[in-house]
Amino acid sequence: MRIVLGVGGGIAAYKVASLLRLFTETGHDVTVIPTEAATRFVGVATWEALSGNPVTNSVFDDVDQVKHVRLGHEADLIVVAPATADLLARAATGQANDLLTNTLLMARGPVLFAPAMHTEMWQHAATQANVETLRSRGVAVLEPASGRLTGSDSGPGRLPEPEAIFEAAMALAHGLQVDAPLSGRTVTISAGGTREPLDPVRFLGNRSSGKQGVALAAAARDAGATVRLVAAHMEVPAPAGVELIAVETALQLREVMLAAAAGSDVVIMAAAVADFRPAEVSGSKIKKRDDTADPVITLVRNPDILQELVEVRDAAGSSQLVVGFAAETGDEQGDVLSYAEAKLKRKGCDLLVVNHVGADKVFGQDNNSVVILSRAGSEPQSASGSKQDVAAIVIDRVGSELSRVFPRT
Repeated sequence: MRIVLGVGGGIAAYKVASLLRLFTETGHDVTVIPTEAATRFVGVATWEALSGNPVTNSVFDDVDQVKHVRLGHEADLIVVAPATADLLARAATGQANDLLTNTLLMARGPVLFAPAMHTEMWQHAATQANVETLRSRGVAVLEPASGRLTGSDSGPGRLPEPEAIFEAAMALAHGLQVDAPLSGRTVTISAGGTREPLDPVRFLGNRSSGKQGVALAAAARDAGATVRLVAAHMEVPAPAGVELIAVETALQLREVMLAAAAGSDVVIMAAAVADFRPAEVSGSKIKKRDDTADPVITLVRNPDILQELVEVRDAAGSSQLVVGFAAETGDEQGDVLSYAEAKLKRKGCDLLVVNHVGADKVFGQDNNSVVILSRAGSEPQSASGSKQDVAAIVIDRVGSELSRVFPRT
């Protein structure tokens, strides 16, 4: 595929080098057109070395080839990153004062803008009007990510991660939806089962395969999110296009999740976390000897990671959406839903996805059946089918909750 990669004049231009590498390493022919301001951040030599093609931003170079017409006509896809406020304004008003804006006017294929600028610039009425104008013409404009900006402040305006832009570009090139419900959002998901060591050989574990968490990560990625997958033991590989952080124990999971949640719009605790761990871990293998008594293993309670994530969120006054998973079984004192409703109230998360588990249910299986409970009191929502089907329904519900309760700022 022939791709034109336009680079705007912002500090985030350095991250676009990674985006260019993603395009070239997947076999695409990329022509880079930086604006004059962009070359003050990243030089022409870098773009030529990474793309393998000559780079210019002047309409007066290679005039015999009529590049300002040819590039737009021949491109299968045009991606602009970072799309600064100035570049969005020039594109929206049809200006053609450099090679990039000329190429945009001549574009016949899909066009994707990945904005990056300071929060006030992104939220300014002029910028928002320009974005709406471009979208009304069929141009895809991603929502910027929210996080640390160039200075000491944070907010919406950060360039989405190169992997997220790449995924959106590939989706657009194949005719799929790009302005997706989680575009510009950061989602952190835990998956798999924790393992609590007894000695160098043995551990306490559970039956979780990680399949549901992996399906959730893929669904969130496909919905446009930047995804962090915090993975305990899993029997399936992590999906492409997500950031993977490997952990083993509940305490390790807690540490990583609290750190990752600080920069996330959505946190989904899908991991099967051990409720207890051995009070002591033997430095050597526990031996089975005829002349000794059977060992007694004392267990201590692990921290409640989901509840702690909610407490930290509430203390910060954040609009973060927290989703929990509950693997429940019924007994003579109550059924699955009654236990789940009590857990939702106790933990305080926004949504709780409830599994009825058992030896031949959920764990390690390809299909799942869940009920989604809401702290807001809406009717329980059932979802069943493959774990990919269930993940798509959960992520769609997450997108709806964000739009309804936590709108973009």
